[in-house]
Amino acid sequence: MPIEMSRERFEELVDRALDDIPDELTRLVRNVVVLVEDEPPADEPDLLGLYDGVALTDRENGFGGELPDRIMVFRNPLLDMCATEQELVDEVRITVVHEVAHHFGIDDDRLHELGYA
Repeated sequence: MPIEMSRERFEELVDRALDDIPDELTRLVRNVVVLVEDEPPADEPDLLGLYDGVALTDRENGFGGELPDRIMVFRNPLLDMCATEQELVDEVRITVVHEVAHHFGIDDDRLHELGYA
C-alpha cells in the first residue's frame, strides 16, 4: 500500500538527502536547482527523478550565464512505490544521489553498479 505524506514533509526528505551528500562533493555542484514535482513526464510515468542539464564532464567553458541545470524528484511515483516512511527515506536518498551523480557525468550503468539505480 502506498504511503501518504504531505508535500512539505516530502520536501524535507529531499532536503535531508541533499544534506547527506558529502561536503566535498556538494562544493563541486554548480548552477543546479533541485525541484519536487508531483508527476514525471507523461511519456515516462515510472520515472522517480530526472537530471535536465549538461554534466560537468561535458562542459567546455564552465558556466557563463546559462539557466541552472535542474534535478527533479517526482513525488507521486516515490510515494506509490513505498509502504513505509523508512522505505521512502531510502528511495528519496537513492534518487537524489542518482540525479546528482548525473551532474558529475556518471552514467546509469555505473550507478547500477554502485547500487544507485
